[in-house]
Amino acid sequence: MSNTGKSALVSGGASGLGAATARRLAQAGFRVVIFDRNAEAGTALAAKLGNGARAFAGDVTDPVAVQAAVDEAASSPLGLRVVVNCAGIGISEKTVGKTGAHDLDSFVRVINVNLIGTFNVMRLGAAAMNSNEPLEDGERGVVVNTASVAAYEPQIGQVAYGASKGAIVTMTLAAARDLASRGIRVMTIAPGTFDTPLLGALPEDVRQSIAATVPYPSRMGDPAEYGELVAFIVANRLLNGETIRLDGALRMTAR
Repeated sequence: MSNTGKSALVSGGASGLGAATARRLAQAGFRVVIFDRNAEAGTALAAKLGNGARAFAGDVTDPVAVQAAVDEAASSPLGLRVVVNCAGIGISEKTVGKTGAHDLDSFVRVINVNLIGTFNVMRLGAAAMNSNEPLEDGERGVVVNTASVAAYEPQIGQVAYGASKGAIVTMTLAAARDLASRGIRVMTIAPGTFDTPLLGALPEDVRQSIAATVPYPSRMGDPAEYGELVAFIVANRLLNGETIRLDGALRMTAR
């Protein structure tokens, strides 16, 4: 079915996994709305995507900013049909370290951005989807959230990050069941190590050592592969309420 007239909202869409997803969805015919704190990068990418793509600057924890982006996406002729949450942050801090207990503010910040921010975008996006005319199988839309393999095997220092991503995994089935009667699907992707700007700043020997931990293929993931999985999820309506690991059979060790 043609995606002309449908829109997609991508949080964290200005770089990394989000940018790759925005490009893939635009290629599939969606009008993409990018929501990211980096206004300059978001605007530049939207200009390249064409098809009426727009960029909004803001924080995923800000209901007013997110609602503005949702409203823009929902203004497309066939409405907002896809929401993808890629915005997130990470820290490395032990529960008790050399300087004492884990800083509470930093823990709260990770939970706020990764978990509450994801829920904020999902709830507002789903509310807009609820007004859509149902399409094939009665579907009104699909939400794809981003967890991490750290949801299952958090490493030392990932107590905050692992908690936030684990909660996203748990939220997947609950939200899918909540929204099933409205024809809205909810899925989550749990990526392993991907070649994003964060890892791109590491020395090459460190990057190679990270890649070597992946059984097969022994490399870091390409963000385009994440975007491809999003596109597949969008197209396959039987996928609902599940988390898919995208990690080359990686199982993280303690360090």
